[in-house]
Amino acid sequence: MSDEIYKSYDELPLMLDVQVLRDVLGISKTSVYELMKSDEFPSIKICGRYIVPKEKFIEWIDKKSERRMRNKI
Repeated sequence: MSDEIYKSYDELPLMLDVQVLRDVLGISKTSVYELMKSDEFPSIKICGRYIVPKEKFIEWIDKKSERRMRNKI
C-alpha cells in the first residue's frame, strides 16, 4: 500500500493501475477491481492486468461530475 498523494492530474502516470486508482479515489482494492470490470469505466485488460489511460480516466471523472451537478439542479 503506497498511500501516494496526488495533488493534480499532471502528477498521475500515463497509465493508471489498481494501486494508483486506489490512492486517487480513496477506495479499497476490491472496489477498484469492481469498477474496472464495469462497462462504464474506461479500463483495458492487458496480459491479465487492468489499466486505465490517464486521459480516459480524466474524461470519466468529468462526465461523472457533470451528471452529479445536473442532478442537483
